[in-house]
Amino acid sequence: MSKSSLPAPDHAADLREALLAADFTADGLLDRLGAPAYAALARSETVPALRATRGAGPLDTLVRLFLLQRPVAEEQARAALPLEVCLADGWLTRTGGADGEAEVRACVDVRPYGGPDGEDWFIVSDLGCAVGGAGGIGSREEGVVLGVGGASTTLAGITVRTPVASALDLGTGSGIQALHAAQHATRVTATDLNLRALDFTRLTLALSGAAPADLREGSLFEPVGAETFDLIVSNPPFVISPGARLTYRDGGMGGDDLCRTLVRQAGDHLNEGGYAQFLANWQHVEGEEWQDRLRSWVPYGCDAWIVQREVQDVTQYAELWLRDSGDHRSDPAEYDERYGAWLDEFEARGTTAVGFGWITLRKSAAAAAGRPSVVVEEWPHAVQQPLGQAVRQHFARQDYLRDQDDAALLAGHFVLAAEVVQEQVGLPGAEDPEHVVLRQHRGMMRATKVDAVAAGFAGVCDGSLPAGRILDAIAQLMAEDPVLLRDRTPQAIRLLVEEGFLEPAPGVETRGE
Repeated sequence: MSKSSLPAPDHAADLREALLAADFTADGLLDRLGAPAYAALARSETVPALRATRGAGPLDTLVRLFLLQRPVAEEQARAALPLEVCLADGWLTRTGGADGEAEVRACVDVRPYGGPDGEDWFIVSDLGCAVGGAGGIGSREEGVVLGVGGASTTLAGITVRTPVASALDLGTGSGIQALHAAQHATRVTATDLNLRALDFTRLTLALSGAAPADLREGSLFEPVGAETFDLIVSNPPFVISPGARLTYRDGGMGGDDLCRTLVRQAGDHLNEGGYAQFLANWQHVEGEEWQDRLRSWVPYGCDAWIVQREVQDVTQYAELWLRDSGDHRSDPAEYDERYGAWLDEFEARGTTAVGFGWITLRKSAAAAAGRPSVVVEEWPHAVQQPLGQAVRQHFARQDYLRDQDDAALLAGHFVLAAEVVQEQVGLPGAEDPEHVVLRQHRGMMRATKVDAVAAGFAGVCDGSLPAGRILDAIAQLMAEDPVLLRDRTPQAIRLLVEEGFLEPAPGVETRGE
């Protein structure tokens, strides 16, 4: 089947029923293949799964057809699927076997994907482009449409999941973000510059039993005009490259201009209280702080939380994306030329490294009034997905702190957040620890070093006493001046609240002391 021809979604419900009947689901695959072979598939290694599916049952047939993309005997396919419907609609095509036996092949990749509440979904994408893995996507097709990868699942995990009237998936690809949004948004709009991507999104939604989306072709916010949304998500073609060769990764703008433009324009398309969440790459430019670069992207009227998760030097970055497109397997002279073009581009722009991370915007009245909260930080450590709730809590804490001066903090009541533990670090046998660390075991999984006062304060915060009174008690125990302690501690309290170690006590009114 040609790249321009994709299956018709007319009988997707029949195909879905057959896939579920064969247990062709994320859980079913794990049970059938075993953990090692299942994990190998995520690395685009197929040999373990081939060995595990040497039977003739329906599930083995479906794994070989859609995940391993191997031909299977027509009669095996007939036992697993409504074969004539799948052939007529273009999900499968007939091929001649080596021994003359009739065989069929898949025309697209159909990959089981487990939803957050146990839903059985299916992501439809181009053959051979489901996840990439260590060997890269390896495709030079300009309009190739990828399936589920690490970036798409990361974005799905950090997205705020609250019921909304409208959601926009900008640059939808195979439709994974639109599929998630369809579970909590009344209306989902999905856009893409690549018309084939919109067709794949239609297939993904239909095969997953989700409501259809409003699909529109075009670049950036052009397809939605002046419309506004409660949620905007985008895993854009953020790769910083010397030329737009591949639609799925190269946005056609120089440097990090595409990501900057996307973020800057998002503010005009958000409703009050709405979120815009992106994955992005950004340049580290000689003579410029990367944090300042990103702060300049934040649109008027929006708060922002920007997290840099990874940094690569320009050689690592170029090599990553040259492997992704399979250029490392090309003629050595051609590879050297392309590698050199990447380095020339970075040198011309003064780029020393490239950062990757998450950008979340929230439209707020306070930001529109000239009091935006813009947090730009680096956090390369492990986190616990999903983080959508942690994102909401971050902005709620910023709202609280924005209205609290030091006196208000001292009059406030706080509780220690759930799953925070204390670690004492020092030499074995020493009477006192060198320092104390508070560590979270959920969400961002932060750790912060605190002094004895802050550790003692956090340990007794149960919401019953105002902060100032707790500090007075600590001052008495430690023989410190309570006035000086009250003067120097609010900043530490503010930081512990900002990072989620302490939370304002629910249902406790601030009382004077």
